[in-house]
Amino acid sequence: MRSAFPALALAASLCLTAAGCRDREITTYRAPKEKAAPPPAAAAPDAAGTMANTAVPTADGAGLTWTAPTHWQPKAASAMRKGSYTVPAGAAAGDLAITAFPGDVGGEVANLNRWRGQLQLPPASEADLALTRFEQDGLKIAVVDFDNGQQRLLGAIVPFSGTTWFFKLTGPAAAMAEEKPAFLAFLKTIKAPAP
Repeated sequence: MRSAFPALALAASLCLTAAGCRDREITTYRAPKEKAAPPPAAAAPDAAGTMANTAVPTADGAGLTWTAPTHWQPKAASAMRKGSYTVPAGAAAGDLAITAFPGDVGGEVANLNRWRGQLQLPPASEADLALTRFEQDGLKIAVVDFDNGQQRLLGAIVPFSGTTWFFKLTGPAAAMAEEKPAFLAFLKTIKAPAP
């Protein structure tokens, strides 16, 4: 007579294995292929008029020239800055950044509101921006003065030959108020290159 034990052991083993397999589920996934990054383009501001975290090419070609006040200390220009100065004002100092970009980089109002945002000021309409405008050497210059009580921004926007130049002086409010006459005199030295 044959023993039933090996057959029972085999049946029990198959049941346990089959039960264990039912608890495991195999899942497959499909990941889309990564697309190549598009080349950088001139940026347009978003609905809030900001351009944060947006790569913007700088302007090439002939540029504007200027004469800085003698007490301003030149700093090395960079890939973004066409000119850079430390502006000492008593115990404090301001920073003057000169940049240039192709096109209008979103337009005057959007750029001025971007500057306001840097001082945590709310956006303003074109009518509320209190721009001062003048012409210098055939260049149309728009000037602003933004102050949040602690920091002050004196700025100018100068369209030139398909580019837009930005002159932005920032620093402690009281110190920049004292520096404003020098900044305005500096803007009157800006010149376009000779044809």
